[in-house]
Amino acid sequence: MEHAQKSNLDLVEVAPDADPPVCKIIDYGKYKYLLDKKFKIGKKKQKKTGLKEIKMRPNIGEHDYNFKLRNLQNFLKEGNQVKVIIMFKGREMNYVNLGKDLLDRVIKETEELAKVVKEPKLEGRNMVLVLMPK
Repeated sequence: MEHAQKSNLDLVEVAPDADPPVCKIIDYGKYKYLLDKKFKIGKKKQKKTGLKEIKMRPNIGEHDYNFKLRNLQNFLKEGNQVKVIIMFKGREMNYVNLGKDLLDRVIKETEELAKVVKEPKLEGRNMVLVLMPK
């Protein structure tokens, strides 16, 4: 400990279970900084795949549908999973088949880019479909 204090460094216990315990004299602040730096570099190199969401209504216009479909295709090309949600409000719940038809259309138009992870399913007031890039 005296030697560590003289050189303005920290005494770090490396192996407390060893007999006798093993210690090291290092600059602990610098050590922590280098560990964080290694961790961040490793994290940068990882491929990030996210889950993107696209929300629609059952009575969506043709132009709006094409716009959302184009975004969906871009997300798939980037390697992201896409969650397509059809939201129903009020009396639209009586016409769940319109939402199912819309999701079937999405599946048909993206079949060369994506495979279905989760089939269209009604969850509360939303119908959900999850697609994954091929």
